[in-house]
Amino acid sequence: MKIKQLFAGLTLMAIGLGVVQADNYPFDLVRGVTDISWKVHDLHWVVLWVCVFIGVAVFGTMFYSIYFHRKSRGYEASNFHESTKVEILWTIIPTVILIALAIPATKVMLEMDDVKDSEMSIKVTGWQWKWEYEYLDSGVHFFSSLDEASNKARQLNSGIDPRSVPNYLLEVDHPLVVPVNTKIRFLFTAADVIHSWWVPDLGWKKDANPGFINEAWTSIKKAGTYRGQCTELCGKDHGFMPIVVIAMEKPDYEAWVVEQKGIAVENAAAAEKEWSQEDLIAKGESIYANNCASCHMTDGAGISGTFPAITASAVVTGDMNAQVELMLNGKGMMPAFGQMLNPVDFAAVSTFIRNGLGNSVGDSIQPAAVKALQAAIPAIEYDDDDDDE
Repeated sequence: MKIKQLFAGLTLMAIGLGVVQADNYPFDLVRGVTDISWKVHDLHWVVLWVCVFIGVAVFGTMFYSIYFHRKSRGYEASNFHESTKVEILWTIIPTVILIALAIPATKVMLEMDDVKDSEMSIKVTGWQWKWEYEYLDSGVHFFSSLDEASNKARQLNSGIDPRSVPNYLLEVDHPLVVPVNTKIRFLFTAADVIHSWWVPDLGWKKDANPGFINEAWTSIKKAGTYRGQCTELCGKDHGFMPIVVIAMEKPDYEAWVVEQKGIAVENAAAAEKEWSQEDLIAKGESIYANNCASCHMTDGAGISGTFPAITASAVVTGDMNAQVELMLNGKGMMPAFGQMLNPVDFAAVSTFIRNGLGNSVGDSIQPAAVKALQAAIPAIEYDDDDDDE
């Protein structure tokens, strides 16, 4: 009876694998929205079925031999040494199987790395803990961070039920927008530690290494929103570094590019004007919440022994030039905000922490002064490295 149950279980397993292969089954790999993702998905199932066949054949033969040639049925164990023919056979068969699987796998891998004839290029830089996107063809440039709703819900003692937040930890303030049916070349790097850019619907992931450039490409067939995450443990806020890609029809994408260029012009104008201290403080509060509160806490109290308090801090209440230099270049676990925030946002949050969170120094810094300091920050140098992980 146990043997019958065993073979029945193997049969059900094989049938179950067939069901898993159905569209949208939760245990299946994501099929994705690119040709590469479909090829990877199909390759996965070819390899899996080969493994299943080998497993059933090997264990089936083993269990059959154990059951039907057991001592209680009068069989005696044979006494023999190795067989040259068998040794050759079970060396050749696995070799043939591996070669047969390696050929299609190699073709897919080579195609994944073929960035020739790309129609546009996007540079992706990983930061602790956000993504920087630079469209090399159109000049659009922005940072993408965890959205405000998720950021508030994740804070200690927030009192917000994460289940009430749509796309909790998978939403950003500025998504990556791309056109459909366009071959897009990505260049990946990082400014601090190793990150890894992964959107399952695209069918691949790529490491972003400090000082190096990795390449990948995609061509999305269907307009929509596709979500992913950083998949390299990159620090305490690793889990709060999502990726959102919005694929648009080409006319909609072109309109978006025009809109982004207009926003860039507005930001440049805002950086040149004189801001009142009240306006800087008001704007700086939201910048602090999105960039600083996860370490220094929403009330500025910090975490004892790990992250210093902002309230009554000697750095914050002391010389502003020293504080600004620290924020510009970073130190230890503190990232270099000089390359992450635009002049207005940097000036706003600098002014806010000196005149909020229990501090009342009374001074401020203007965006124009921040812009001049940012211009002096040296550019990051990279080496070409198109190898995957």
